[in-house]
Amino acid sequence: MDDRSDRLSGLAYHRGGIRERSVPDTEGRQAVRPARMIARGWVLAPLVAAAACSADGHATRGGQGKGASGAPKGGSIILATTTSTQDSGLLDSLLPLFTAATGIDVKVIAVGSGAALDLGRRGDADVVLSHAPEAERAYVASGDLIDGRLVMHNAFLVVGPASDPAHAGGRPLREGLALIARTGPFISRADGSGTDKKEIALWQQVGIAPQRVTRRELTGQGMGATLQVAEQRQGYTLTDRATYLALKGQLTLVPILSGDPELMNVYHVYVVNPARHSRVHVPQARAFVNFVVGADAQREIAAFGRARYGEPLFTADAGKADPTMP
Repeated sequence: MDDRSDRLSGLAYHRGGIRERSVPDTEGRQAVRPARMIARGWVLAPLVAAAACSADGHATRGGQGKGASGAPKGGSIILATTTSTQDSGLLDSLLPLFTAATGIDVKVIAVGSGAALDLGRRGDADVVLSHAPEAERAYVASGDLIDGRLVMHNAFLVVGPASDPAHAGGRPLREGLALIARTGPFISRADGSGTDKKEIALWQQVGIAPQRVTRRELTGQGMGATLQVAEQRQGYTLTDRATYLALKGQLTLVPILSGDPELMNVYHVYVVNPARHSRVHVPQARAFVNFVVGADAQREIAAFGRARYGEPLFTADAGKADPTMP
C-alpha cells in the first residue's frame, strides 16, 4: 500500500472549482485561502494509491506492468504542478495524450510552485512541474529532485485597470512598479508560488518592501482566483501570460507592464528522487518527463492557444539552452 494516501487524504479534488475561506495573514489582514485544491477533470477525493498486480500475478509498484521494450505499461503517478498549467488549460491538452500513449493515469495536485516543490521534498509526488528556478535549485541540491529538464517558458505581465490610475503603462519596468507601489491597489498571491516569488524579487529590485506597497492585498490563492480578485478590486497584479490570456474574456484588466527580460517565466520538470523517497513510481515518472520534453508534447505546447488567441500561450523549449542556468 502506498502510504502517501494517508498523508494526502485531506486533499479533495472535484470539477466545480475552489472552495474558499478567509484566514488572517501574518500581518493581521484577511487573506483568502483555498480550502480545497483541484485538478480540472481529474477527480481524487481522497487519494488512494495502491499496489496492483501485473498480468502474471506479481505485485508491481504503482499498478504497472512492463511491455516487451521494458517501458512502463499502465500504473499511475502523482504530478505536483503550478496553478498556471491548470488555469491556462494546458494540462487538459497534455494529460489525455500521455495517458492514451502510456496507459499511465496522472493524479494532479495543482498548487503554487513552492507547495509543489515541498510535495516533492516529502515524497508525496512522483513528478514536479514548476516555474520557480531559484527555489528549484535548493531541492536539486538537497537530492530531493533529479533528472531536471527544461520544458517551456512564457512571460509574466503586470495587469491592471484600463484607467491605469498609477500612470505606469508604457514605463520601464522598475519605474512603472514604483508608481504602482505608491498608488495601488496591488493584489498579491502570497502563496509561495513561482509568481509570488517573482513578485517579491521585483519589489526588492525596485527597493520597496512588499508590505509598504499601497493597498496591497493578499489572496493566498492560485493565479486564476487572484486575477478575479484583482478584477473585483480594479487593482494591479502580476500574472503569467498564459493564465491571463485564458481568462481574458472574463476580465476588464489590461496589460500595463510587459516585455522586460526580468519578466521571463521558465518551467522545468523533475523526477522525485527514489533514493530518498521509496514510494516514487520511477518508470512512470520518467515516462512522464520523457513525454513532456518529447516531440509530440512539445508540438502541443508550441501550438497551445494559437487557434483561440491567435498566438501560443507558451514557447516550447526542450533541447534549448537553459536561460536560468548560471
